[in-house]
Amino acid sequence: MDLFDTVKFDANGLVTAVVQDESTHEVLMVAYMNREALQQTLQTGKVTYWSRSRQELWVKGATSGQYQELRGLAVDCDGDALLVRVAQTGAACHTGHRSCFYRHVGAGTTLEVVGQPLFDPKEVYRK
Repeated sequence: MDLFDTVKFDANGLVTAVVQDESTHEVLMVAYMNREALQQTLQTGKVTYWSRSRQELWVKGATSGQYQELRGLAVDCDGDALLVRVAQTGAACHTGHRSCFYRHVGAGTTLEVVGQPLFDPKEVYRK
């Protein structure tokens, strides 16, 4: 069974990628890959995604230095989602937090911020 015969890319040519730290098992982020991003990830070991907002490939960490090294890849039962296990350098979130899931639901619908940012996005993503 071949990976590219199994993965079901959506109408936009994308598949959801759930990204997990290989050592802590923490879910770091959710992103999207197209065929080219998936192939590049497998070839280089540096996790690459498709940016829906910029409409281009992006290697995680190319701008911020917060790279993700591929450690494992799994496909869900329907073939429409990937579990990407990574060794994360620093923060995964563009806000500077380790994980994109840094806002936890507290009492009722109150959101509580967990942890402090590891870097200042204004310094890293100067435009």
